Amino acid sequence: MRIGVLGTGVVGKAIGGKLVELGHEVCMGSRSAGGEAATAWVAEAGAGANEGTFSDAAGFGELVFNCTPGMHALAALGQAGAENLAGKVVVDVSNSLDFSQGRPPTLAICNTTSVGEELQKAFPDARVVKSLNTMNAGVMVDPGAVPGDHVVFVCGDDEAAKDEVRSLLGEFGWPAERIVDVGGIIGARGTEMWLPLWLELMGSLGTAQFNIALVKA
Repeated sequence: MRIGVLGTGVVGKAIGGKLVELGHEVCMGSRSAGGEAATAWVAEAGAGANEGTFSDAAGFGELVFNCTPGMHALAALGQAGAENLAGKVVVDVSNSLDFSQGRPPTLAICNTTSVGEELQKAFPDARVVKSLNTMNAGVMVDPGAVPGDHVVFVCGDDEAAKDEVRSLLGEFGWPAERIVDVGGIIGARGTEMWLPLWLELMGSLGTAQFNIALVKA
């Protein structure tokens, strides 16, 4: 599959690298083509990896990952172009962490909406699915790095789009029974609001290599 990855940070590189490793063709997008981070990633990832602008990546991909910071996601997808996203699954991995007042950060978008919802509203012809935003980048693409039956969440308004994302998560190593559907894209409010607690736990545990395990009676 041809996949566009928007964002050149840790998350974008982890997801892009895993996708290339799995045999997918990946175009990593950033504000301008030829940036240092993207070209370094292409050199490291090897055959199947290329880079360009947000628009290049979105146009290239049959499916698109948004790995940009949540506060900048709307602008990034705007640069990607609504026409390049129409009809495509857009996997939103972002969180709206605002560090402008220092640490701990606040959420710039929360309570009555979420980044996932705002993206779906702004790009109604895209099929937005929120997933993978509740864990460290390394755990996203290698769930075996954390022992136990921990889970990954998906939510979105398009059931077929969620099925496509479940399939990719399976390629990453997530067993089907550990992929938890939390409903429509409104569910992104809850998964995004987990992040402040995740950051506190990372500090108290002294590691980012942990995740949520869900137990029910």
